[in-house]
Amino acid sequence: MEIAEAAYIAGLFDGEGCVTCKQKKTKRADRGGKVYNQWYIRCEIVLTDKDVITGLHETLGFGWSAEKKYKIKRPSHYKRQWRWCCGYRDALQFAKLMWPYAQVKLHKLEQIIDHYEPRAQELGDNVVDLETERIIRRVWP
Repeated sequence: MEIAEAAYIAGLFDGEGCVTCKQKKTKRADRGGKVYNQWYIRCEIVLTDKDVITGLHETLGFGWSAEKKYKIKRPSHYKRQWRWCCGYRDALQFAKLMWPYAQVKLHKLEQIIDHYEPRAQELGDNVVDLETERIIRRVWP
């Protein structure tokens, strides 16, 4: 992926995206109804322009995209919405791609990275050093 593509997607994600990284109680029917604290990790972008979502999905090469389904009939004054989404390990891959460019969602992306790679900080082996990355890539003068 080109730097410009990653930066564009990060900007789109900062403005229109959503990050979920939380635990929620889930009842497992296959385990006799026992309740577990399950991690729910997901990144998504929802737009009314299908072509942008399709292009995003093709550029990234992972996740899924589909039209948003409503529980009730979509009111006629609502535009159709399209969603690109990725979860769990794909969300980690996405978080690492967006990390150098994200501004608004940076903290939430770091939560995903820290969840899957908790020892990265201890080892001094962070994903990348942001200042060094910016100098190398000359993102900002």
